[in-house]
Amino acid sequence: MGPRRAAEQFREQHPQAEVVRVTLYGSLSLTGQGHLTDRAIIDGLRPLRSELVWSRDSLPFHPNGMQFEALDAGGERTAVWTVFSVGGGELREKGQATVETADCYPQRSLREILQWADQGGKPLWALASEVEGDALWDHLRLIWKKMQEAIHDGLSDEGCLPGGLHLQRKARNVLVKTQRLRDGEQRTGLLSAYALAVSETNAAGGLVVTAPTCGSCGVLPAVLYYLRRTLKQQDAVPAGHELR
Repeated sequence: MGPRRAAEQFREQHPQAEVVRVTLYGSLSLTGQGHLTDRAIIDGLRPLRSELVWSRDSLPFHPNGMQFEALDAGGERTAVWTVFSVGGGELREKGQATVETADCYPQRSLREILQWADQGGKPLWALASEVEGDALWDHLRLIWKKMQEAIHDGLSDEGCLPGGLHLQRKARNVLVKTQRLRDGEQRTGLLSAYALAVSETNAAGGLVVTAPTCGSCGVLPAVLYYLRRTLKQQDAVPAGHELR
């Protein structure tokens, strides 16, 4: 996420660049190809031409360092930007201490959130709705839609995942085996199949929801999908805000 955002920002700031040279440092260089970092950067810079350099060095401040250079037709550097991907799609420059995420909640700990809910006799989700407004529900509906699509995509695909390890996809096979069990024995298998489906969609470069991270992106969709599809749980939210 971070490298893709950085590439998009650099492209917008330097649209006349003949070539953009991107040097990846530290962890981004060592794990970048396996994590599809190169594909994210190339896609983020399009239609500009790009050149990637995998450095064995590390930059101070953070392991996930990137340097973007705009080159003209003669190969001369016209602009340079060093930035770090610090997690969750957030970008930060060396010495920058502030985060990009808006600080809109007055509570500073889970204890304060629980006190707010207890004092007002309200469910926890009501705090998000109160602070962020009705637009939050449209966003959540989109998130739920994309979570379900990631499960469906992962369960429909078979064969090997992209990459040199040639790992076989497992989600569909786990689902088929689980469906042969009695209803009371299916829970763990179904949850595993749904979670694997999202993780394999992620590994194949598909769209997933980072909740809470890309690495654990299958857990929450699997639980929600199981609650809705198998246990037939309904939304505990105000009328008109249901997630379909």
